[in-house]
Amino acid sequence: MDADVTDSAGPPSDPDRPAEDKPQDRSRDRSREESGRPEDDAPQEESPAAPETDEAAAETGEGDSTEGGPAESESKAGSETGPKAAAGADGVQTWADRPKDGIVSARRSHWLRWTALAASFLVLVAAGVGWWMYKKLDGNITTDTSAAAELKAYEKERPTPVVMDAQNILLIGSDSRAGDNRKYGRDDGGSQRSDTTILLHLAADRKSATAVSIPRDLMAEIPSCRTGDDKKTREQFTQFNTAFELGGTACTIRTVERMTGIRIDHHMVVDFNGFKDMVDAVNGVEICLKEPIDDKDAHLELPAGRQKLNGEQALGYVRARKSIGNGSDTERMERQQQFLGALVNKMQSNGVLLNPTRLYPVLDAATKSLTTDPGLDSLRDLYDLVRGMRDVPTEQVQFLTVPRQPYRNNPNRDELVEPDAGDLFEQLREDKPVAVVPADELEEAERDKESGQDGKPDDAGSESPTPTPTYSGSSAADDLCKQ
Repeated sequence: MDADVTDSAGPPSDPDRPAEDKPQDRSRDRSREESGRPEDDAPQEESPAAPETDEAAAETGEGDSTEGGPAESESKAGSETGPKAAAGADGVQTWADRPKDGIVSARRSHWLRWTALAASFLVLVAAGVGWWMYKKLDGNITTDTSAAAELKAYEKERPTPVVMDAQNILLIGSDSRAGDNRKYGRDDGGSQRSDTTILLHLAADRKSATAVSIPRDLMAEIPSCRTGDDKKTREQFTQFNTAFELGGTACTIRTVERMTGIRIDHHMVVDFNGFKDMVDAVNGVEICLKEPIDDKDAHLELPAGRQKLNGEQALGYVRARKSIGNGSDTERMERQQQFLGALVNKMQSNGVLLNPTRLYPVLDAATKSLTTDPGLDSLRDLYDLVRGMRDVPTEQVQFLTVPRQPYRNNPNRDELVEPDAGDLFEQLREDKPVAVVPADELEEAERDKESGQDGKPDDAGSESPTPTPTYSGSSAADDLCKQ
């Protein structure tokens, strides 16, 4: 009987477990069975405080962190679906529980930070590249300090500037046959010659630019100059380009100043390679030829008609003499002026001067072969000069040659025609305008004037203002293929 009692009473009581089977224990057992938990988990003890906490929470309704107690939590849980509802039931907040506007704000702040960092990096890179480009171009320029020192020694004999804001720049094309230029002719020990000399006058208002070519064969008074081996030459009346060969840039400047009475503010010396590279940098220049050219000395062979010249071809075109036209130096200078006008027009019409990406190759080509006085030996100085010229209308960029005629003692040389040459120099010196027209138009106008067929009364000119002097020349706006 005792055994029956023992069997009906269940297993022997566990000294560590209460003998009485409470209703909440049975409820917990049923929960395990319904959830499928194995009975082996039963011996695992739970914290004694847990039942009390659960009971207290049930009685007070404060066991849930959600406002409104268990009933309200169950109501909310029942109304929610998906991962957010499940997460809320376990009391664990997930990413989905965060407010949507907070997520958007966090993402926006994240991207703003990265955008700011990327922008700062790009600014630093651009600044570094810009500085490198500036230093490279600035370092390309060669400074001619010897000419500045020589001119300073002769300051007392130099002309006084008349219009302070106007600029007079002497452009000298070096005809040296040394180094890379050896293929263009005989090398006399690297001696320099002034193949092309242009006096560039920039008006004070920067509304016009006048480029006056000085023939290399023009007879001129050359002052006593200091040579490269520190010797002095005698004053002499001889061919103009002898000044550059004997005394370099300083002697050429002093010769021009003595001839014109115009104070030279700056000078630039450009060699052959600089000219070629500038033409290539603007992707060539278009010209039109009435007849084909085959000039072995100039390394040039071109058919007739419209065509685009690269740098090498352009150099041959402006240097060719015997194979084009009458073979005179006068005609060659006119061809040089027309080509320079086309080059200026190409740079302005294509926006090169206003486009840094296109301007850089031009500046790089120019500065590599450029020698200037200390006043123009930095990229900033050159940029200020170019900026002052970029708004000049192409029709106001004019090219002409000093009025000259064959020298009376030697027809192979030139001499100035007076008073025409003196009038031109006075106009430039006082920053007054000049006008240029094609040679054939000027000749026709002079014939009409001499024959009295100008269509004006004889006394009409007495009350009219002084007319603008007109010279044979061209402008950058002229189309070489329409002439």
